[in-house]
Amino acid sequence: MPLVESPQWRRKATDFFSSSSFKLKQAGQSAGDNIADVAGKVGTVVKSRWAIFQDARQRPPPPGDTVQERFISAAANTGVILRKGISETKEKVAVGKVKVEEAAKKTADKSKTILNNIERWQKGVASNDVFGVPVEATVQREQSGKAVPLILVRCADHLVISGLSNEYLFKSEGGRKVLQQLVSLYNEDSGASLPDGVSPIDVAALIKCYLASIPEPLTTFALYDELKDARVSIDDLKNILKKLPNVNYMTLEFVTALLLRVSRKSALNKMDSCTLAVEFAPLIIWQQGDSGTDLRNHLRFTLKPPPKIVDTTTSTTTWDLLDEDDVDASSQIPLDDGSPPDYGAIEVIQCLIEHHNPIFTDANETVWR
Repeated sequence: MPLVESPQWRRKATDFFSSSSFKLKQAGQSAGDNIADVAGKVGTVVKSRWAIFQDARQRPPPPGDTVQERFISAAANTGVILRKGISETKEKVAVGKVKVEEAAKKTADKSKTILNNIERWQKGVASNDVFGVPVEATVQREQSGKAVPLILVRCADHLVISGLSNEYLFKSEGGRKVLQQLVSLYNEDSGASLPDGVSPIDVAALIKCYLASIPEPLTTFALYDELKDARVSIDDLKNILKKLPNVNYMTLEFVTALLLRVSRKSALNKMDSCTLAVEFAPLIIWQQGDSGTDLRNHLRFTLKPPPKIVDTTTSTTTWDLLDEDDVDASSQIPLDDGSPPDYGAIEVIQCLIEHHNPIFTDANETVWR
């Protein structure tokens, strides 16, 4: 004869399983389709336990045992299982949510990169780039109130404050990886401040890389011959430079004013006006159709990440070699291919440095505090 349990315990057991089932269902719904199987497994355990209880009602208990005690023990065990199952379900929901958010962010970032690349391919350069873009277009887009690209302003200010005394400034090579990071920084935000701790040598190299990247020199192609012919005359140079577009004129004044400041520290930095002219002439004055001087091509090369070519004998890539701190990236190409220096252009730039103030009288002379 089946044992008879009290209505009170029957009601408590029924309420326990009903409420547990409801909570489990809620957890399963919140977990989504991917977690539903976890809730289903725990639900199966609940049904199995309830079947055991029903069966227990039909069998006589061991001596000293009661239905109530069995209900209490079974309910307690099932409660532990339920709480564990619900807890695991919630944890998986939380983990799943994080993974979904991470995946969504990665997808959005990748989509943005793809769209930016498409824009670059369509326009040649991205709309916010400063490298490889005419100076006038950069100044117009920046709308800073200055007639000089902001990247030059940021770099010059940094050097005047802390870097003019560095040995071989504008002659020493900058770190290739650092330069690539700085180029990316200013292509994203042309008004960005230089990162803390950046080396004056890298800042100086960034100025040279910027000038090497613009499609037409600051002196323009049209004035190439006139400037070379007038290189010994301050008055002639002054009058010819008045023909430049305003942005080119003001930027040229700004750059040569900085070089003048550097040359005045030549006892410390070993960079006099002649040495600076040799470094900057190929970046400021060249003729149309010139495929690029050694220095200009070298600086452009510096800004490009090398192709990832695998050496099957050593399993070492070109990029791996460039990652090493003791490797000078500039050594990857020769700087002397036999083309003679443009001595006329060098003389022009040297004159602009040494006689900066008399030549640029029509400009608001650049003054750093």
